[in-house]
Amino acid sequence: MTATEGRNPGGRWTDRLLAEGRDPDPRFTLANERTFLAWIRTALALIAGGIGIALAGHFVGPVLRHGLAVVFAATGALVAALAFRRWLRTERALRREETLPPPVLAPIMAYGIAVASIVLLVAILVTQ
Repeated sequence: MTATEGRNPGGRWTDRLLAEGRDPDPRFTLANERTFLAWIRTALALIAGGIGIALAGHFVGPVLRHGLAVVFAATGALVAALAFRRWLRTERALRREETLPPPVLAPIMAYGIAVASIVLLVAILVTQ
């Protein structure tokens, strides 16, 4: 089946995506969607973590608390935006039968969360 047969694309970006290449195996598209949803869950967890830090008044000082809360919430927003970008790039590569793009977001998230966790741990240990 070609990209536009039997379809009613929902918008401009979908029209452009579906106009490229051919439909990949549905298992790959669904796996890509599951990965996207995992990144969205991570984004929601970061935002919830930011809210939790903001409300943890007696654990760390207000400046550090608000700073970490903003960093966690902003990181959650960034992860959500980049998750869609990654999904779109991967879906495009699948349709074109190209090599999948490398996971640029994963090392940034891993190191970023590690640094933020260490800062929070040090702050809690110093203030207790």
